[in-house]
Amino acid sequence: MTGIVGQDEINIGGVSVDNPVWLAPLAGITVPSVRLFFRRLGAGLTHTEMISCAGLIHGSIKTFRMLRILDGERPVVLQLFAGDEKTLLEGAGLALSASPSFDAIGINMACPMPKVLRKGAGARLLERPDIAGSMVRSLRGNGLPVWVKTRKMPSGSPMDTRDFTGMLLDAGASQVCIHGRSPVQRYGGSSDREVIIETASAFPGMVAGSGDVFCSRDAAELLEGGCAAVFVARGAFRDPFLIPVILDELGFDVDRKLLSREPGSRIEMMQELGALIVEEEGERAALLLLKRFLSGIFKGLRGASLFRRSVGMAANWREMHDILQEWKVFAERGEHLDR
Repeated sequence: MTGIVGQDEINIGGVSVDNPVWLAPLAGITVPSVRLFFRRLGAGLTHTEMISCAGLIHGSIKTFRMLRILDGERPVVLQLFAGDEKTLLEGAGLALSASPSFDAIGINMACPMPKVLRKGAGARLLERPDIAGSMVRSLRGNGLPVWVKTRKMPSGSPMDTRDFTGMLLDAGASQVCIHGRSPVQRYGGSSDREVIIETASAFPGMVAGSGDVFCSRDAAELLEGGCAAVFVARGAFRDPFLIPVILDELGFDVDRKLLSREPGSRIEMMQELGALIVEEEGERAALLLLKRFLSGIFKGLRGASLFRRSVGMAANWREMHDILQEWKVFAERGEHLDR
């Protein structure tokens, strides 16, 4: 299964990619098996979950496991978070020693969650531009492109979004992704697309956009507005097949199987994903992630609600696999999902 056929590579932010539609870093979701699945669906690039530099320094086995990369995933961006330059540098060194195959290093300056802010990391760095710039400058010594994921600057800040982005680029960042919500919004309200486009226009080829990308029109608006790339986040697990739809609308050559809403084909791909998650992450992770993905995958099809309920009741992977297989057989017989 592959999403892009015969597409020439392009260079964005110092990384060669097939296309500018990327899977955003998502806590608890962008594990290696899920990243590989989305690469097969056509995502031009993926990110690790946000990885704690302090966790790496303290030798956390769980944190080091987050550094794994599977064959076929690349390009993959390593996304790190830390509240100070020393911790970031030490954590990055440990990460690259353990897993040297990343294509860029990302610094998270966007996470608005209290447990991250309390450490001076994530969106707290929007209030500390001197430290944010020093982090970028020092991290360049690792030899990989340095990317930053940030947010719309909060009101009352000494710098606006455009100036903060310019500062990061002047410090040596190869690419800056802007999420169009301020930290206080967290994930509520609406993403400010205008501030992203305004900043992207000021720094051509250097800014990516994120926030509220739920359809091909959302992605096209950001790209047409000057963004070098778009990050697909919550939209990707509301409908895992959103990325190939966006790519098709943008004119990329997409495997037609990925654009089909034929239930049997989609169920088969979910079975493949489930088996891979079980192998890499364990049964519990497979059940949690698949139930999340399946909640919206057959939206609009007859019997979809009954299908989701039956899958949601599965107590283990074997049971879920068998339920998926049963529904696949019905779909292939043309009996629809409502039986």
